[in-house]
Amino acid sequence: MDPQHALCPNLDCSARGQGGQGTIRVHSQKERRDRCTGCGRTFAATRGTPCFRLQSPAGLVLVVLSLLSWGCPVQAVVHPFALDERTVAAWLQRAGQHCQQVHRHLVQQGQVDLQHVQADELWVKLVGQRVWQAMAMATPSRLWLGGVISPQRDKPLITTLVQQVRACARSLAILVCVDGLASYVTAFLRVFRQPVRTGRRGRPHLVVEPGLLIGQVVKRYAQRHVTSTSQRVVRGTGQAIERVLEATGTGTSIHTAYIERLNATFRSHLAPLVRRGRAIAHLGATLEAGMWLVGTSYNLIWLHDRLRVEAPGAGGRRWREQTPAMAAGLTDHAWTLRDLLHYRVPLPAWAAPKQRGRPPKQVQPPLMRRAA
Repeated sequence: MDPQHALCPNLDCSARGQGGQGTIRVHSQKERRDRCTGCGRTFAATRGTPCFRLQSPAGLVLVVLSLLSWGCPVQAVVHPFALDERTVAAWLQRAGQHCQQVHRHLVQQGQVDLQHVQADELWVKLVGQRVWQAMAMATPSRLWLGGVISPQRDKPLITTLVQQVRACARSLAILVCVDGLASYVTAFLRVFRQPVRTGRRGRPHLVVEPGLLIGQVVKRYAQRHVTSTSQRVVRGTGQAIERVLEATGTGTSIHTAYIERLNATFRSHLAPLVRRGRAIAHLGATLEAGMWLVGTSYNLIWLHDRLRVEAPGAGGRRWREQTPAMAAGLTDHAWTLRDLLHYRVPLPAWAAPKQRGRPPKQVQPPLMRRAA
């Protein structure tokens, strides 16, 4: 691992959170420890990665997580590698938390031009219970914007998902296509508001973004089968929605086909999401960790056939394949799983501690008496 990408974890170091500044040097190749020249402290080279303080080889952890991200059940990983299920679950939990931090650092920074967003939810069967997994994606770049897991399909679930969508958006003037759940309309109208400051005292008035367009696909069921569908314009006009769809090349009418295809991708790459199987998860935390691992891998690692662009002068190749993160302008190359797991999320920069309490009392020296 390159020490130039390492970050000093010392809270009192002035070089904390500053990567690539040449302040990190190799301290011991055998023990795989680095040293910060700013504070002089040493730390493990795997600090800030899922492999920190793991006794197993890093190559084995990489292979196991790669199999899990491609739909291999935990039971099928345990026996070939002679591992314990709790060990594999702990590795998945570490990787899921790390991928969630990477996703927040790269995607949820308000730098993505969303244009057209689709959101949907699906139910997942766990051992003894059933939970709902809601996800959203930017349709032009196929970028996965995040997901939320909750036992209930209610307004807090949808509101948390919409907040993740806003955290990714560069502009709030976007088109949103969802299903007939009424909570989507309420959540988008509440979250996609901006304060109007008039200079007066008090809380400013919140106004919904004028360019926000919302369309719904209402499905009617009979005996658990879809019998008919209808499109509904909730906010905006039909002509404005058609212009956005034509500009992004994502259809001619209101639909949720792209997010439904993404749901199918997650079901094929995450074993607990299989509709009928024996590898269902026991805990919601395991499902959430797998969701972040698969979602981040989908954005940064996996190449998408529909995102390729013409590259006539790129080494004789006609097409240049892209990942959703490349199409969204978040990175310029396709990552590997090793790059993802070894990526260190920058820490907050060092700040001088705030002086608390009363200032120390200045003691004046006593006056010298004159000699009689």
